[in-house]
Amino acid sequence: MRSWRNQHSSPWQRFFLTILGLGLLALVVHTLFSEHGYLAVQRHQQEYERLQQELQALQEENQRLEEEIKALKGDPRAIERVAREDLKMARPGEKVYSLPQGASETPTQKSPPKRKP
Repeated sequence: MRSWRNQHSSPWQRFFLTILGLGLLALVVHTLFSEHGYLAVQRHQQEYERLQQELQALQEENQRLEEEIKALKGDPRAIERVAREDLKMARPGEKVYSLPQGASETPTQKSPPKRKP
């Protein structure tokens, strides 16, 4: 008994269906993997979202810096704070103590000294 496909398919029909199938496969591959395909669009969307977050962070930092500039222009306490903290300045008669970088550990955080036998 012959199958329906063998009874009604000529070589040209099989050739045409093969070409059509390969064309559809090529179209799907192109749609997914081309320069403007689905995967590229997804990558661009992720990059866009990352840049939007970075832009938001920079705008917030810009706002903070503008507020700091405004304070430094008109608030003597802000000027004194920057002078003391950043520039290590002091009023006449005051002493400024600076600790070395690793010296901020508390005694409970340090490991006990090693004893010699």
